[in-house]
Amino acid sequence: MPRDLLIGYNSLNIRKITKILIFVIICSVAKSSLVFAENDVADSKKYLLGTGDMLRIQVYNEIDLYLETRVSDSGTISYPFLGELKVKGISLASLEALITSRLKGDYLINPKVSIDIMEYRQFYVNGEVEDSGGFPYQPGLTVRKAITLAGGFKERASKDKIFVIHDGSMTSEPIKVTLDEAVRPGDIITVEQSFF
Repeated sequence: MPRDLLIGYNSLNIRKITKILIFVIICSVAKSSLVFAENDVADSKKYLLGTGDMLRIQVYNEIDLYLETRVSDSGTISYPFLGELKVKGISLASLEALITSRLKGDYLINPKVSIDIMEYRQFYVNGEVEDSGGFPYQPGLTVRKAITLAGGFKERASKDKIFVIHDGSMTSEPIKVTLDEAVRPGDIITVEQSFF
């Protein structure tokens, strides 16, 4: 093969490989940004508890300390021997550590506490949807799926003017979102009216 032809062939391969690598990188970045908010929920140890979450608390080999409870409107739960515990805004890992430390010594020698979320708090959809209200949250929920649960768009709904207020947000400011964005427990989704 002539040298010029060989150089052209190698540069074509390098271009193809470069394009494939760029495509793979873009796909992985896009996927990670789509599941970022969902991962906070899926990683239940980082998930911050809120009013309406249903918890299952177990202490290994201690049947009397088994509890299924819902976080109250005041952000608390009532736990045997420990009384009222403020749990709103803390993670499951923090709650496990709190219960473990409070049970250790006075009640148990080395408690093994396990906490699971049995049911997430509801999210809400209002505005130009057929059936506005609160709906049970499920991991993997997107704005599109949430609107479907609310009966779909009304005739005059704007598919471009959808806003979310995230539960626990410091500002409570509505954020414009797309249909493929992740929904979190406690979110309030508002679909605005279209002018055309």
